[in-house]
Amino acid sequence: MTNSSSSSFLVTGGTGKTGRRVADVLQSRGFSAKVASRSGAVRFDWTDRTTWGPALTDVGAVYVVGSEDPSAVDDVRAFVTAAAEHGVRRLVLLSARVWEDLDDGSGSVLATEQVVRASGLEWTILRPTWFAQNFTEFPYFVAPLTKGELRIPAGEGREPFVDLDDLADVAVTALTEDGHNGRTYALSGPRAMTFGEAVAEIARASGRELRYVPVTEDEYRAETIAGGESEEIADVFVELFRHIREGRSEAVSNGVREALDRDPSDFSNYTARTDFSVLG
Repeated sequence: MTNSSSSSFLVTGGTGKTGRRVADVLQSRGFSAKVASRSGAVRFDWTDRTTWGPALTDVGAVYVVGSEDPSAVDDVRAFVTAAAEHGVRRLVLLSARVWEDLDDGSGSVLATEQVVRASGLEWTILRPTWFAQNFTEFPYFVAPLTKGELRIPAGEGREPFVDLDDLADVAVTALTEDGHNGRTYALSGPRAMTFGEAVAEIARASGRELRYVPVTEDEYRAETIAGGESEEIADVFVELFRHIREGRSEAVSNGVREALDRDPSDFSNYTARTDFSVLG
């Protein structure tokens, strides 16, 4: 498959934060990418299996943006089976670095990864940290920042935010080149930052008055539910922010260098090239 454009590449979640970047890099390198989404030209819906076959036709490798929700594992398992039946040879799965820490020993959090590992196909798993681009593309951050402050229970915990352009480069390399089969890449930026430091850098780059306000878990849960989100969603984010607040997320990973033989991009590169008009 190396350097070959004879087969198309299917990008699920093709209009999302990672998928659209993966598709753009594929196309910029001369590969044929089928950009799949629920409402796009290539229709793909995890809940509608009739969309899978047409999307998988003439595809050699798939970028899989699935769900770590245990209830979705059966869909991913069925999709992987369908992919093999359609002649797909390679899968690159988007997971998350935090899931390994949050696994309770039952394997349910990492169930999607296990499905891909057991597929019989070539596979690569990507485990990124929180994205730098979350500050401008993640509604749960963008909405509060448009009002001037990000209120979350992350305390002074540090996170080595990964640049999504790095993630896309790793994904495309794994999709199109040999040597990445059976690899799990933990992807992060080169330095761990508090949310206060990240918001301050964005404020300087954008010229906006922005601040980070660390709140308690109870305050965050109440504010999130009052804003219209479910208790289940609020509890998920409380657990994720607790992981950061307790210092369990601050380690820098070397997956970008392992995959690309270069250092990951610094958060300052993200702020330097980003249009912050979305923040008001």
